[in-house]
Amino acid sequence: MTRHSSFNHSQTSAVASKAPVAYVAFNRPRHTRKTFDAIRTYRPDQLFIIADGPREGVLNDIERCEEVREIVSSVDWPCDVRFNFSDKNLGCSKRVSSGLDWVFAQVDRAIILEDDCLASNEFFLFAECMLDRYQDDGRVWVVSGNSYQPENNWGNASYFFSKYQDCWGWATWKRAWQHYDHELNFLERWIGSPEWKKCFPSRAERRHFQRIFDEALSGKVDSWGYRWTAAVMYAGGLSATPNGNLVKNIGFDDEATHTTTIPSLVNETTGMQNLTHPVTVSVNEEADNSYFKKYIMPSESVTFIFRRMCIQFFNGIK
Repeated sequence: MTRHSSFNHSQTSAVASKAPVAYVAFNRPRHTRKTFDAIRTYRPDQLFIIADGPREGVLNDIERCEEVREIVSSVDWPCDVRFNFSDKNLGCSKRVSSGLDWVFAQVDRAIILEDDCLASNEFFLFAECMLDRYQDDGRVWVVSGNSYQPENNWGNASYFFSKYQDCWGWATWKRAWQHYDHELNFLERWIGSPEWKKCFPSRAERRHFQRIFDEALSGKVDSWGYRWTAAVMYAGGLSATPNGNLVKNIGFDDEATHTTTIPSLVNETTGMQNLTHPVTVSVNEEADNSYFKKYIMPSESVTFIFRRMCIQFFNGIK
């Protein structure tokens, strides 16, 4: 259920200008029209548009990619707009990461949205405030657009700090993104170290994150997001996470690259009222533990059981 609320615009008055927006698109015109309209409503002063090229041998990709590029080229407000269109298909991981490298070579902060992330106006205002407030605070690396636990209110403020970060509508600074390591060169020395165990106190957490980082490194999953999550967690970076969902993911359908079913936790926005700040900049462990137990551990348990059954089966037929 969507809870409509009004963000207190006066609380953004200290922000000198609107934050630059980086928009990542590919081959979904229907989604692009909706999510780009949200950016049109926000009217950023600077807009960076990143688009991947058509895949070889995929019917309609050339036509669909061209239609998407026409949509995002229709900028009808005063704006410094810059385009980074790839002629060939780089894939999700390399296209997004190379695009953000291009963005942060030009600006020191940005709001990042992909073509299936429908941002509320409150998200843009929240991201603006967070980017300004924590610009020089090296503890904070990410501004997330969703909490995934809108039924809870963690702490006494409008947002809390988490070790988990979300990439379905988010923002960051050049100072943080410069630590992105596509090859995960730090992973081998991190796994099993005291810092690894401190970051992931439970065995289930360690098993889950080692698996997804290994899958990203091996190329089994074409994910820039896993790599970015690893970099943030390795550095102990925090995410400013709203007590409510400010971005709706509309991409869970048969056109999606990775996920085609709709998780209810990202299906609605819940808004934000007057912006209040936490007293301290530190992880809300209760919120993080709840998130892991509710959303990560069940899926990890299913994966673990399935793999164990497969091993037992194949051992039995040797």
